[in-house]
Amino acid sequence: MHGTVKYGPTFDHFDYVNPDAPKGGIAKMPAEGTYDSFNPYVLKGQPAEAMGLVFETLMASSDDEPFSQYGLLAEHIYMPEDRDWVAYTLRADARWHDGEPVTVEDVVWTFNMLKEKGHPQFRFYYKSVIEARQIGPRTVRFEFAEGLNRELPLIVGQMPVLPKHYWTADGRKFGESTLEPPLGSGPYRVADHEPGRYVVFERVEDYWGRDLSVNAGRWNFGRIRYDYFRDPTVIRSAVKAGNVDFRLENQAKSWANAYDVPAVENGRLKKVEIEHDQPTGMQAFVMNTRREPFDSRKVRLAMNYAFDFGWTNTNLFFGQYTRTESFFSNSELASSGLPKGRELEILEQFRGRVPEEVFTKDYNPPETDGDGYPRENLKKALQLLREAGYEVRDMQLVNAQTGRPVRFEFLLNNTAFERVVLPYVANLNKLGIQVDVSVVDSAQYQNRLDSYAFDMILGGWGQSLSPGNEQRSYWGSQAAERNGTRNWAGIQDPVIDQLIQMVIGAPSREELVHRTRALDRVLLWHHYVVPNWHLDYWRILYWDKFRRPETMAPYGLNFLDTWWVAPDKTDEIAQAQAEATGGDGAGESGGGPGWLTGLGMLVLGGLAFVLFRRGFARRPGQQGAE
Repeated sequence: MHGTVKYGPTFDHFDYVNPDAPKGGIAKMPAEGTYDSFNPYVLKGQPAEAMGLVFETLMASSDDEPFSQYGLLAEHIYMPEDRDWVAYTLRADARWHDGEPVTVEDVVWTFNMLKEKGHPQFRFYYKSVIEARQIGPRTVRFEFAEGLNRELPLIVGQMPVLPKHYWTADGRKFGESTLEPPLGSGPYRVADHEPGRYVVFERVEDYWGRDLSVNAGRWNFGRIRYDYFRDPTVIRSAVKAGNVDFRLENQAKSWANAYDVPAVENGRLKKVEIEHDQPTGMQAFVMNTRREPFDSRKVRLAMNYAFDFGWTNTNLFFGQYTRTESFFSNSELASSGLPKGRELEILEQFRGRVPEEVFTKDYNPPETDGDGYPRENLKKALQLLREAGYEVRDMQLVNAQTGRPVRFEFLLNNTAFERVVLPYVANLNKLGIQVDVSVVDSAQYQNRLDSYAFDMILGGWGQSLSPGNEQRSYWGSQAAERNGTRNWAGIQDPVIDQLIQMVIGAPSREELVHRTRALDRVLLWHHYVVPNWHLDYWRILYWDKFRRPETMAPYGLNFLDTWWVAPDKTDEIAQAQAEATGGDGAGESGGGPGWLTGLGMLVLGGLAFVLFRRGFARRPGQQGAE
């Protein structure tokens, strides 16, 4: 994106892989909720986990650089100094799993379909890409709209390429969900599945790209199996029973006391914390400003004063978390202190159009002493509510003009978060606000998110070290009016739109940092969210049959693509898992563990399918950690 890439044209492999890693074995993974589609690129349906294993992009990103890409489907890249267009020449040996070549026609068709019938996220992401057209036997050129948008060549490089001959045959409709295993060109294919219960991916032995430098030491598992579970509690039991091999734990309470089992004590089941430098973005209680009372900035600030993070972290999270104070937390992009230098220059042009606190105060969410009785904070909240036109009558907060009681719904799709939300609701009740906490199934939850039919949710925005066009879908005015985007808060602010465009057009890394910090400050001081918490390390459980590279990527865990199964540990761990299960353990194929049968196919999805390394998610669900 800026400067020069780390790896030269003759590099053999990324530094964070083991090029000699053995191939084979199985990784048994958990998925939460259900699925009813293998098409992750459209709005309809609940896509299965990890479908990115089947499809490939023009370029491959490295996870030890802020934002650099190297050829995958593309062999050569051409672009002018001003980056007004980009052209890619496809590799002659790139093949679909049916043996047909990947063609320029496939690339052009994919681009048009994603913009016309794909998920709304694509329309915003590719908004400044005018067209794709063939200019040679294996070369495609993308034309960009006028205006500085230096990341567009990389954005196009992230585009998944789909087979036109497959999607246009046998009456298939790209815009619809489907449970037909799709044709791809990636390192894995769908080998077996039962809707709502499991999906098995198998490594493609004759995968055309196995010898590329960007793939050396990667895609080592012979099979990757996802079993679907009703809720995290059942997943944790499955991990301890040996029916699941790997879990990224997202609950502090469970990390502290749910894994006191012999397998952990004897080292067969590893419980480790791995530090990382990956931006943690923002997880928060998100208020829908399309609805009263959240259309008032003072009300939104009052909602912040009602949240007692100090008590929550101590009593529910065992003190594990850090309070989030930025939409770009755990990175150099996060704002702090008062603006100065170039950052202040950027903000000065908006003085009078942004909250004055942007210039005069260091943003910090309201603090408490953690004793569980935030009286002073609630007094401040009540004062803000009065200033916003509300008053307490008969123990209820009402609109002073209409007399209508203030009541809203906190929408969840995960019962695990009730223990966090209910103490917050209790504080709101003390202000006279009535809150209904509703836990709905995953399909209903997704539909309501897509149509913004909610008052408050628990949501999150992942971020990369190089934010850009995806910010339009997060905070842009047009996104607020189009279903299916991640502008859940309903933000429509010309200043924020202009700051987003400035971030997209940043001419250097230094300027990108300044512009992103300016955007961060303006978002924070509008109080669209009640910030939650984050970690700068991963909490991981895995059975001791896996090995990982000595050097790990600073910006990614990369379990599925860089870890491997140690052949000398397979039998030992299989026996240990059988002992933990109390039987023969789970096989590599077929149905899920017998004791899971009949649990149903409802509920929650996590951050299920990531469209882009940039933090774009197809199914938002519950974000981050609880």
